[in-house]
Amino acid sequence: MEYQFSFEKLKVWKNSRDLAGIVYRVTSSFPKEEQFCLTNQLRRAVISISSNLAEGTSRLSKKDQAHFTNLSYGSLMEVLNQLYIANDLGYLINDKFRELKIKVMEISNQLNALRNSQLNK
Repeated sequence: MEYQFSFEKLKVWKNSRDLAGIVYRVTSSFPKEEQFCLTNQLRRAVISISSNLAEGTSRLSKKDQAHFTNLSYGSLMEVLNQLYIANDLGYLINDKFRELKIKVMEISNQLNALRNSQLNK
């Protein structure tokens, strides 16, 4: 079996990668004038979720790991806010927004559980 780094074993990391793929596909239909604004910002924020989880696993102390989990959570909230804006502007239909919000809520719960386990060890 192929070696796995510790972050590759995290379900929340896998789910955040899935969210990134969905966000990339959704934002490809945003208006061209949003390419360097909302599209770019949303894509950068969604990538930051899984990236901070990966970086956090390289830290030796649980407190440092929890810090990066908190950064992931902050990026997740940034994504949710930007999805609201995209929905408000009509770039994202209501059904797709609701679907994405459910994914955000699932990842939010997973990040909170991970942070709690990191802080209570």
